[in-house]
Amino acid sequence: MRVLVPLPDRDFDVTEVAVPWRIVRDAGHEIVFATEREGTVPAADPRLLTGVLFGQLGAAPAARSLYDELTKAPEFSATAAWAGLDPADFDGLLLPGGHAPGMRQYLGSAVLRDQVGRFWQLGRPVGAICHGVLVLARTRDAATGRAVLAGCRTTCLPKYMERAAFLVTGWRLGRYYRTYPGYVEDEVKACLDDPRAQFLRGPLTLSARGTATDDTPAFTVLDGRYLSARWPGDAYLFARRFCDLLTPGGPAGKR
Repeated sequence: MRVLVPLPDRDFDVTEVAVPWRIVRDAGHEIVFATEREGTVPAADPRLLTGVLFGQLGAAPAARSLYDELTKAPEFSATAAWAGLDPADFDGLLLPGGHAPGMRQYLGSAVLRDQVGRFWQLGRPVGAICHGVLVLARTRDAATGRAVLAGCRTTCLPKYMERAAFLVTGWRLGRYYRTYPGYVEDEVKACLDDPRAQFLRGPLTLSARGTATDDTPAFTVLDGRYLSARWPGDAYLFARRFCDLLTPGGPAGKR
């Protein structure tokens, strides 16, 4: 199976890209990265590699190690261009997140939204984590003009997480943790037909993360062929469940 992973040129989340890359690749699937311009070698948010504040709040050591491996993988530098993609060439689509300013290139791209909309119409597996859900919230169905997520159950980065990160770091880093004036959760809920029924926030957590061997703190939402997750702490479970979707006869409609 071929899985498309669009990225901005810089500032994507280390964990939300490196962990799915490794798990999906190790499951025998091919990952194709795409950036706005063909051949761009993308780069993760550097603060997540060194520590956001006083060496803390960055990616976990295991995720940093996977990212180091990723940067040496040939597919990471052989990026396709968003505009040149044929969605029908791919069996799955993964939309990672990130909150630093460089993410706006990816989150705000009309070209990318058009391609995502075309892929969505194929009825194939789509996974989105954290801010990546915003791409789907902003993508419109060509026939109806409604968000492609309008009738779906979903999660995304919860407001309480986004607010807490901003309050802890804002005194030193300004709006680093606020990609846009509005909260991700609010924008995602605004595109849903029935936010109370369709939006699932998940259990409260600010620090407990899932790992390669422990999914206890992690949370995902599966609605048919669409899988969503909240933040880097869900990345391992998110990637494994996405691999399940790529398997013929895999799960559907379960949380």
